[in-house]
Amino acid sequence: MTSQQLPWEEQLSGLDYPVSKEDLIRRAQESGADTKTMQALRSLSVDRFGSAAEVTGALGPLR
Repeated sequence: MTSQQLPWEEQLSGLDYPVSKEDLIRRAQESGADTKTMQALRSLSVDRFGSAAEVTGALGPLR
């Protein structure tokens, strides 16, 4: 993990995009995401993401 990378970014690395919200949640669970991360992912209003940057943008206000 780099100094700029957040734990959830590490947990979701390696995904093939586009990716669904359900796939993000599944990957986070499999990677041992904490409760805060899981709650943030479940609260996302977007159902599909075209890139890691889109996920980061959607999670930004929730961090």
